[in-house]
Amino acid sequence: MTRSILAGHANGPVLASEEGLSFWGGVDASTGVVIDAHHPWHRQSLAGKIVLMPTSRGSCTGSGVVLELIQNGHAPAAFIFRDHEDVLTLGALIAQQLFDMNVPVAQLDAADFAALSQAATAQISPTEITAPNLTIPLSPLADVALDLSDGDRAMLAGADGEAPKMAMQTIVTMAALQGATSLIDVTQVHIDGCIYASPANLVFAEKVANMGAQVRVPTTMNAISVDHANWRAQGIPPDFGLPASRLADAYVKMGARPSFTCAPYLLDTTPKAGEMIAWAESNAVVYANTVLAARTVKHPDFFDLCIALTGRAPLSGAYLDEHRAALRIIEISLPAQHDDSLWPMLGYLAGHLAPECIPVLTGLENLSPNEDDLKAMCAAFGTTSAAPMMHVAGITPESTMISPNAETVYAGLPDLARIWKQFNPGPAQIDLVAFGSPHFSLSECHALAKLLEGKHRHNETDVIVTLGHDTLTQARADGTLAILEAAGVQVVPDICWCSISEPVFPPSAKTLMTNSGKYAHYAPGLCGREVRFGSLADCARAACTGQAPNTLPDWLTPQP
Repeated sequence: MTRSILAGHANGPVLASEEGLSFWGGVDASTGVVIDAHHPWHRQSLAGKIVLMPTSRGSCTGSGVVLELIQNGHAPAAFIFRDHEDVLTLGALIAQQLFDMNVPVAQLDAADFAALSQAATAQISPTEITAPNLTIPLSPLADVALDLSDGDRAMLAGADGEAPKMAMQTIVTMAALQGATSLIDVTQVHIDGCIYASPANLVFAEKVANMGAQVRVPTTMNAISVDHANWRAQGIPPDFGLPASRLADAYVKMGARPSFTCAPYLLDTTPKAGEMIAWAESNAVVYANTVLAARTVKHPDFFDLCIALTGRAPLSGAYLDEHRAALRIIEISLPAQHDDSLWPMLGYLAGHLAPECIPVLTGLENLSPNEDDLKAMCAAFGTTSAAPMMHVAGITPESTMISPNAETVYAGLPDLARIWKQFNPGPAQIDLVAFGSPHFSLSECHALAKLLEGKHRHNETDVIVTLGHDTLTQARADGTLAILEAAGVQVVPDICWCSISEPVFPPSAKTLMTNSGKYAHYAPGLCGREVRFGSLADCARAACTGQAPNTLPDWLTPQP
């Protein structure tokens, strides 16, 4: 399918890759330079380039980064995708609809994508893409006969106000992009756009809030970029703390619950199997679909608010049975023993092996992962794959949903050892141990407290746990918080490691250690530090000794 998604004019050098990129955590929103240390484009500028990739991956916050780049003049000249893509497209759509700024977006079939990838430069118009010795006609986005309710039509006509009208216009446009023919009611929304990824996030939220917008369904909020109540006392500069706090306040003003957690599945509003929800935040989307068997598309930032303001979402993607089936079988060969670091590495590996489709992992049927293991796996998978879910045979509830055309790939100990080495490029001396990406659960707090009880962190190693308010309240009530604090652990609510900033992030720290595959991937680009990775016990040991092991774990070491 070769078509123009957002029509416009552009020209510039072609920058092509077969690997998707998360703009949040992967691209500097102020310069357009790629900061993802694991991507082939690392340190290259995307500004003014015609960017080709199969689709995006990773964080839903990429739409906010795109909007900021468009507004500050450092955006790509155009986006060209081979497969379906929502996150970056939505950022460009909001720039066009609310701010009258245009960056073209197109989708090419495999042959046209491959041909254009070989070009040095290209020009784009609403009707064609041209390059030396190449012309690719573009079809307009097809009109879809969208079945709208009377309430939908009323919102489109502005009967309910300017904000629902804007939101419904955006939903109708995205429905056409997704090929949806109807909308559905959702029971709840999780907002990801409350992270202060860039000034554009605040401009958008306050613009919509000032329209008098109010959410129509229960709406929770992601982790934000500051500890809302304590950022001044923590020494956060006002030029960051104030806009980050204002961004959170704008969503609260619109009726969202100030839950401030990237793990909404830990709240008392956890959705049930089959429940139609609308979540943004990549780890939450993957967990909801994979572990809970709830149903949500991987909604981009800004689109999450549009759905919250209307209670409606396009019936497409992972809402439908046919888009929840595994298209790739990953047969895993495991050693007899392993520790909890297995699960984030499995998720990360699965994302690499299925970057654009839903996989099912086999060979794990005799294992009994707990909810924290599955949380770590889903978060890491969402880092490397664009898919909204995965399956684990015999473990996750919909794992028998496998396409008859699914292909099989194989993975084992050497692949996991390679990922461990990729996650451990830093020196052995550890200055910071980072727990809670995604936010720590109460059971993880209990596990860490058990490992640290009666001990104390090394005097040159900071230890920080990030978590949600609800979990913090429970940990305080049952005495777990007191044990952690006695061991020298700093426990911080509201923020998460993907949005933390100095001085809460210790400025002197040169090397951090984490048990999160998600943060092991993003940390080099987000904080510019060296990284080490290990199990919860490895990290607790490093917290007390200030040292990480320099060799592969025994279970990852090939036996003679």
